[in-house]
Amino acid sequence: MTYKRFYALLLAALLVLPACAQLKLKEIASVPQFGGYLVGRAQYTNDRTSKNGGGFDLRMVRGYVKGTILKEWNYYIQLEYSGAPGVDKGVRLLDAYGEWKRFPEFSVKFGQMKRVFTFENPYSPWDTGFGNYSQLVQKLAGMSDRVGEHSSGGRDAGIVVQGDLFPAEDHRWLHYQVGVYNGQGINHSDENKQKDVIGGLWVSPTKELQIGAFGWTGRYTKNNVTVDRNRMAYGIKYEGDWTVRAEYATSQGGKTDNRFAATRADAWYVSVGAPLCKKLKAYAVWDVYRDEKTSDTQNALYTLALNYRLWKNLMIQGTYSYTDGSQAAYSDTGERSVSKNNYHTAMLQLYVRF
Repeated sequence: MTYKRFYALLLAALLVLPACAQLKLKEIASVPQFGGYLVGRAQYTNDRTSKNGGGFDLRMVRGYVKGTILKEWNYYIQLEYSGAPGVDKGVRLLDAYGEWKRFPEFSVKFGQMKRVFTFENPYSPWDTGFGNYSQLVQKLAGMSDRVGEHSSGGRDAGIVVQGDLFPAEDHRWLHYQVGVYNGQGINHSDENKQKDVIGGLWVSPTKELQIGAFGWTGRYTKNNVTVDRNRMAYGIKYEGDWTVRAEYATSQGGKTDNRFAATRADAWYVSVGAPLCKKLKAYAVWDVYRDEKTSDTQNALYTLALNYRLWKNLMIQGTYSYTDGSQAAYSDTGERSVSKNNYHTAMLQLYVRF
């Protein structure tokens, strides 16, 4: 073999081998997808508990990476970048999980992720439609939970088994999900020996319609105080051109920061979204939370929202809410008092995805 032929073959090998290696790598893992979104907000409120009456802020800035390994494993990592640094503030990990998803009837997800409780909790802020999550999700699904848990965005660390059964032409009739979680929220290790068990089951008569029920049993510990957290939720949702969501949840368990607080609470909401034109959708929401499952602790929000999608990744949202608020407080000796606070809130938010 002449040197010229040898160098020609070597050059060809150097050109072909990277392509083969790249092809091999693509068979092992997909190219990671990077993305994120931000929500900017201008707000005004005459809530007397507000220090400044509103203003401008970046409500959230998030980035994520996701992909597939060996065609059957999905991974997803999401970080929060907004907020001043501090404990449970500023840059922090929101989601970090892997999922084996070979069969639609049975999949396993493990890591830090959304709790499988209520229809609304897994929604992206983009998709709720009315500027925020309902009080039901905020107080009873682990966002700013009534038990005293740090802000966790409805998330916790654990493992979830779920699947969709009985296929029809364009959907599956039955969905089930069961998760076992630490019970302490995101980025915190467990502080008691009991794990939280959360599950859900719903039927889908059509692709757009789901009717379901959810259950949650567990305990939460903070500052050496442990309280029960036992909950049930029932809901219906329809997602098409029109949107209809309604859920009710009831809770049994105390608060770690108030030994006199009632152990019963409940909440419900009804949200209806109507398309006004191709890019514009209006929402009306009735949103109620009762911190002690009594009429004198009922906090009711009445909200109207307009969502205008300039582009699939760019949306402007205007909302107006009237709050008919009521709250119970306790003295050091357990004396109960109730305060009222009725106020108006207007928000203009800009949603950007990339």
